[in-house]
Amino acid sequence: MRRFLISMTKQISKRHGLWRSSNHKCLKQSSESSAGSRVKMSLSAGAIAGYSILGAFVGYVVTSVIFLKCPGILHKKKKRDFVCAHISHRGGAAERIENTLTAYHHAVEMGTQMLEIDVHFSKDKKVVVSHDEDLQRVAGSEQRICDCDYEDLPLLKDEINVTFYGGVTCQNKGNQEKMPTLEQVFLEFPNIPINVDVKGESEGLCEAVHSLIKQFKREKITVWGNFRSTTTEKLYKLDSEIPIFFSMRRVAFLYLWFYTGLLPFIPLKETHLEIILPDVFNRVEFSFSRGQRIILSVLGFLVRSKVLFDHLKGRGIPTYLWVLNEEEDFKTAFELGVEGVMTDCPTKLTKWLNENPQYWKR
Repeated sequence: MRRFLISMTKQISKRHGLWRSSNHKCLKQSSESSAGSRVKMSLSAGAIAGYSILGAFVGYVVTSVIFLKCPGILHKKKKRDFVCAHISHRGGAAERIENTLTAYHHAVEMGTQMLEIDVHFSKDKKVVVSHDEDLQRVAGSEQRICDCDYEDLPLLKDEINVTFYGGVTCQNKGNQEKMPTLEQVFLEFPNIPINVDVKGESEGLCEAVHSLIKQFKREKITVWGNFRSTTTEKLYKLDSEIPIFFSMRRVAFLYLWFYTGLLPFIPLKETHLEIILPDVFNRVEFSFSRGQRIILSVLGFLVRSKVLFDHLKGRGIPTYLWVLNEEEDFKTAFELGVEGVMTDCPTKLTKWLNENPQYWKR
């Protein structure tokens, strides 16, 4: 009996060991199977997320491209009362003493379609036409316009270096002249579109310019603005109906929006894009380091975007490039699709446009 019990105990123990071993293997297999399922599920969720992100990105790109090519879908095209291919920078600073009535008359005779001028405030609150705030370069005086009454401003020099035309000096071809007032310019050229760069931050200057524009009923044929965003914002608040060009800050944002695909979705209050063609710096007597020239080359590549200019054109916003004085630059600009070119050489630009009439905007 004892032997029988011992034998049965051994058999039960053996069978119990086999069952535990088998049960352990089953649990192990089940655990491995569950882990594998989790890995598969994890991979599946990751793939879904990846495809979702990729799909959203592709959708964004496609939508952005469609609206970039067809801006009229989202934006009403701005209406304008004039178009300009030929714009005389400071009245044509290489052919007549800059920012003078003589220069403006000469430019109009040469066929210019717009005059580009700059204004400052004198001490007695006259809106004076001048690019520089001081008188050193153009009149040989160390005084500033804002420190002088208009009647006390000196006559302009007979020779003035042309800022954006390296090595060129403009010589006076008649009597010495005085800086005109904006009122005089508006009186002399009542029907010519004029681009007014409101310089300086003198109190009341923006309001005075606005008053003259209203007085001469030039709201539709005057474009105003400044590189400073604070000045441009002030002008826009004064009268949002007067055409206005982009400030430097807004130009930077414009290109950021363009290259990130956001531009087609963003409304723009500005009516004109006026930017420098970086290639111009290769033709002026400014000294640049190698690093600065590399930066200018990169900027030149980024700025020259026909796609951007065409998009803006579709929204009723023309692009003007400045300051171009060589025929090869005229060709580059118009082939990029810009509407107008600002030049110091109105005679040269007229001749080139007559030889390439497809670029005239009448």
